[in-house]
Amino acid sequence: MSIEIKAPTFPESVADGSIATWHKQVGEAVKRDEPLVDIETDKVVLEVVAPADGVLKEILKPEGETVLSDEVVAVFEEGAAAAPSAAPAAAAAEPAAASQELKVSPAARKMLEEKGIDASAVTGTGKGGVITKEDVANFKPAAPVAAPAVKPAAVVDVPAGERVEKRVPMTRLRKRIAERLLEATHTTAMLTTFNEVNMKPVMDLRSQYKDLFEKSHNGTRLGFMGFFVKAACEALKRFPEVNASIDGDDVVYHGYQDVGVAVSTEKGLVVPVLRDAENMSMARIEEKIREYGLRAKDGKLSMEDMTGGTFTITNGGVFGSLLSTPILNPPQTAILGMHKIQDRPMAVNGEVVILPMMYLALSYDHRLVDGKDAVKFLVAIKDLIEDPARILLEV
Repeated sequence: MSIEIKAPTFPESVADGSIATWHKQVGEAVKRDEPLVDIETDKVVLEVVAPADGVLKEILKPEGETVLSDEVVAVFEEGAAAAPSAAPAAAAAEPAAASQELKVSPAARKMLEEKGIDASAVTGTGKGGVITKEDVANFKPAAPVAAPAVKPAAVVDVPAGERVEKRVPMTRLRKRIAERLLEATHTTAMLTTFNEVNMKPVMDLRSQYKDLFEKSHNGTRLGFMGFFVKAACEALKRFPEVNASIDGDDVVYHGYQDVGVAVSTEKGLVVPVLRDAENMSMARIEEKIREYGLRAKDGKLSMEDMTGGTFTITNGGVFGSLLSTPILNPPQTAILGMHKIQDRPMAVNGEVVILPMMYLALSYDHRLVDGKDAVKFLVAIKDLIEDPARILLEV
């Protein structure tokens, strides 16, 4: 029985997608729930799986083509067996034609273009000699053959090394990230204020309770992000304009705190959202952040995971950033940037003390948030982090 393989239903905010990678080829046997194709949208990469055991009968949309929501991309034959490989006799009858027509999978062809490798130099190990993605990944160019000795020629200046350039199309996700960053800088009055926070109280509290916390919450580890999310939620309650957004000539005040946590992936930065973060426990926040991180790494985040959000936290410190100015995530009016924890000499009660300090950065839309409120908001987060008991007592 033939089954139409369709693209997923895209939300209203996503107009279309493009075929990123076909994992199976025409005539190849497929098991139920095996990935067939990846479809890349402006926000995430969606995976389409086989509906049953069978064979991929026909590919209607090759890699790189644009697809619409629920559009048919392939035809699947349920219960069919894989097509047998071509008979050796047929190959022997037309050796010239076989040698001229190289069989390359779409994924392998894409990798060949990116790496600038000649397909004829790669040996295919797939069915019927098809060059697979793995063949290209494992390919090593042959060492150049030494030229025979010839009589000396005129001296010619030769460049010390090749000036290699490679041009590849920008992915839809990268293109969308670029558009949103330009939108933020062109349509908002963005300003950044800075402060520094003593991390010693939180680090001492974490050292004291991390083992008990992990044991009590089924292996969930106590990190720093949970403290900052809870502190941000408390500060957002005190400064509702930081949690608001601008819609035309209206200001929309949100009676909840949906906190986005920026996560870096190989394909770009994504921001999954902790919904109703003000009602989440510290353990639930840490568990959800870890879950989002793993799903982002595997490309399993859904549209719903990244839709909405009233405030964003990004942590460049995990990459070693000491100070930066985070860019707004429209239509939000503020974003908090965390940075690297570094021991620094600080004056405490007239004495110099070495303390683990972190720079904090708050970028905000000056159209809605006044500088005074932005500074007071950041100071509120600083005070809550430097005295974590205030988070629990909400003071």
